[in-house]
Amino acid sequence: MAKKKPPRPKILILSGPNLNMLGTREPDVYGTDTLEDIHRALDHLAHENGIELECRQSNHEGDLIDWIQQASAQAIVLNAGGLTHTSVALRDAIASVPKIPVIEVHLSHIFARETFRQTSLIAPVCKGMVSGFGAQSYSLGLLAAASLVL
Repeated sequence: MAKKKPPRPKILILSGPNLNMLGTREPDVYGTDTLEDIHRALDHLAHENGIELECRQSNHEGDLIDWIQQASAQAIVLNAGGLTHTSVALRDAIASVPKIPVIEVHLSHIFARETFRQTSLIAPVCKGMVSGFGAQSYSLGLLAAASLVL
């Protein structure tokens, strides 16, 4: 009898406000890759590592909160954009799913930017953070999440 393959772990990639504008929005800060480019690279990396991937983006805080609370994934990679620095509600949503590790990612090095960007309200409830590697931050975040669920 053939052995049944174990199900592939699922990782949810969430991107918050204004990340739909990547590629044209402040390319000197965020690079020239579009969010679609990043998602394509993540799909390839996920396939290589036997991971099921779902990518979503919203400019609306409530969408992100709903997706976190309703996640059926084993881990989440989250670039909350500007909500990182302002959203207690998003922080509370992450805390409400303690069995799902969340990796916080940022394209820019937030600690080398304006003072208001150096505080992450979500960091204390995330498993870890990747910051400052441009589009590669997402890939590094995916690999970190994968290391927790594989």
